[in-house]
Amino acid sequence: MKVQLLYFAWVREKTGLGAEELELPGELKSVADLIQWQKQRAPQYGEAFANEGAIRVALDQQHASNDSPLAGVKEIAFFPPVTGG
Repeated sequence: MKVQLLYFAWVREKTGLGAEELELPGELKSVADLIQWQKQRAPQYGEAFANEGAIRVALDQQHASNDSPLAGVKEIAFFPPVTGG
């Protein structure tokens, strides 16, 4: 499955990328699977995804949870929680 991955704020800083297009392994079925896979890719991804609870995800521009399925998704965005003030 080919997807566009987008990284925002400190997730972008730690990965060193704002976006990348990848062919994801077929065994990745959920957001949680993807996060675990990201942690294994390289040290900078391990650092960026070390605190899973501090990362929010959007699938095709819709907020998603860690158990959300990846099937059919074209764009996945990772970002820290947003606070208002």
